[in-house]
Amino acid sequence: MRIALYQPDIPGNAGAIMRTAACLGVGVDIIGPCGFVLSNKQMRRAGMDYLDRLDLNNHSSWQAFQESRRISAGGRLVLLSTASDDSYLQFPFQPDDILLVGRESAGVPEDVHTIADGRVRVPMAPGMRSLNVAQALAMVLGEALRQTEEFPKESL
Repeated sequence: MRIALYQPDIPGNAGAIMRTAACLGVGVDIIGPCGFVLSNKQMRRAGMDYLDRLDLNNHSSWQAFQESRRISAGGRLVLLSTASDDSYLQFPFQPDDILLVGRESAGVPEDVHTIADGRVRVPMAPGMRSLNVAQALAMVLGEALRQTEEFPKESL
C-alpha cells in the first residue's frame, strides 16, 4: 500500500502524512509541483526524525507519476474526496492500493477524478465541509491496513 499526495501545498500536513506513513511502513509518492520546498522546516518539524526512514518517491508531475505507475504495474488508485458517494468504511481495499489525496486548497482536477479506480469519503456530521487532509488520510489508511492485514508486524 502507498500514499500519493497530489501537489500538496501545506508543508505541515505533508510532514504529518509522511510521519504517519513511515510509522506504519507505507510508502509515499509526492506528485509535483508542490506548493513548498520539500525540505521546508515546517514539514520536517511535523515529520520529526521519521522522514529518514520513509520510502519516498518524488514525481515532477501527474504525467511522471502515471508513467511510474505504468512501469511498476502499480495498484489501484483510490481517491479520497468529499465529492464521493462511497464511505471508506464500505470500500474493499487491496494491499497494493495507492491512497491519493489532493491539494488542500483545491483537491484534484476532474481528469484525476476520472482516472481514479475508486473514490471514497469520510462520513461527517451534516453541515461540515471537510476534515484536515492528514487526519482524513490517517483514518482511511488505518481501515485499509486493517482490511488487508498489512499493519507492521512488530506493532501487533
